Amino acid sequence: MSIRIRLLLSYLVMLIVPLVLLSIAAIILLFTVLGDLSSVFTLDTTNKNPVAAVIGEEADIAADIRDRIDHNPESLLDGTLQQSYDNRLNKINMGLVVRMDDQIHYTSRNLQETKVAAHLPPYEDSVVSEPKTMIVDLGDNDWVLDRQYNFELNGAKGSYYLLFNLDFVGFLLAKFSKMFLITLLIILAVVNGILTYFVSRSIIRPLRKLQRAAEQIKEGNLTAPVVPESKDEIGTLAASFEAMRVRLKESVELQLQYEDNRKSLVSNITHDLKSPVAAIRAYVEGIMDGVASTPEMLDQYVKTIHRKAVHMDRLIDELFLFSKLDLKGLPFHYEQVDLASFLADCAEELQLDVEKQGVKLEYKPAVKQGTAIVTADRDKLKRVMVNIIENAVKYSDKADGGVWIELKETDERYDIVVKDNGKGISPEALPFIFDRFYRADTSRNVDTGGSGLGLAIARHIVEEHGGTITAASEPGIGTVIMITLRKPTDRGLAAG
Repeated sequence: MSIRIRLLLSYLVMLIVPLVLLSIAAIILLFTVLGDLSSVFTLDTTNKNPVAAVIGEEADIAADIRDRIDHNPESLLDGTLQQSYDNRLNKINMGLVVRMDDQIHYTSRNLQETKVAAHLPPYEDSVVSEPKTMIVDLGDNDWVLDRQYNFELNGAKGSYYLLFNLDFVGFLLAKFSKMFLITLLIILAVVNGILTYFVSRSIIRPLRKLQRAAEQIKEGNLTAPVVPESKDEIGTLAASFEAMRVRLKESVELQLQYEDNRKSLVSNITHDLKSPVAAIRAYVEGIMDGVASTPEMLDQYVKTIHRKAVHMDRLIDELFLFSKLDLKGLPFHYEQVDLASFLADCAEELQLDVEKQGVKLEYKPAVKQGTAIVTADRDKLKRVMVNIIENAVKYSDKADGGVWIELKETDERYDIVVKDNGKGISPEALPFIFDRFYRADTSRNVDTGGSGLGLAIARHIVEEHGGTITAASEPGIGTVIMITLRKPTDRGLAAG
């Protein structure tokens, strides 16, 4: 669940849950406050709803008054009856005022100290013989007119007024409001605290883990993994952070490897250049000192110096090429290449030089020309074939030495196979023959072992083509090197 949805749900819960809890709390508080009616109303409400009991008592008094208006209006002026009404009304916090014409005939004790009677509506304001229920502000702070009953007796006009004392309402409302406000604050604090805890824990805890991971990286520790704990935005951030850590770790390791390679490269260059330079210097000093006293010796010395210089020139070229390949600084110019035709041209071009060294070179086409099309850099691929074939010729040790080139096809790739029947490579050396400056000849004789860069350059070029190069060998039998190139897709062919 995303953080946005989580926050939205928390906001909804923060709105809905407090409303539900407040409704429940309001009902409970209402019943609690209504329980205080026993202190206001002295009516016996045992096993009864106090509100219903008060309303019922008032209704009984009103019904009795209406019945007497209709059947026995004379009794309404009976002082004992009026006192009885007053006692009953007093229990429900109400009072009674009886007026005949303009004279007050009876007033409840709790109304005698008020000015309520002066504000009562006249007889004419009510419909004769129709009791009227109303709420009339009498100008006093507490009392309101609840009902007025009009009657006529012997030509005189009388009215019964039932009044309600509201002094307790303010007390109950104030008490209810205070309790409701406190309850509201408690509910909001609890709900907000719980939601904030759970939501923030799901956000802050993974952020703290990311912070600790960042501190580890700052200290140089790139080994501690960052495991995403959720699938939200923070989980995505953690996954990106982990990818960054892995890439950074790989970058640091690659940088360290480059540093080691640089040191190794400098060391090997120094060694491989020092030997021919020392040899050239020795032969030149021999010529200067007159050691080469005959024309034959002088010719031999000069040829040796030339051979060493040529080797140095080639070594420098290979070092320059390898350095560019290693630093991804050598541009590749890809085009569609017919492998069958390409290998035939390579074999034809190299055949004369190879046969001069007593080795037979043969290309065995197993795929028709014009069908094995790949996207490749023709010149770079030719450099690979030259390096492999020259390496095979260099280690040929048989009178009937030979090198055979084959092209094979599978559903997804083309395999270029170069076989020879030379002295082979030992199992201990075979895994390292594509490493730079590696020579199976541990004597590091450049005349027999080469520069040690030929197969390393071949591997770089093949890998730049998205292919692989592997080797298999058996000492005394020969070596097989196989180059695998993927078949291009339709899109690749179109692009080429």
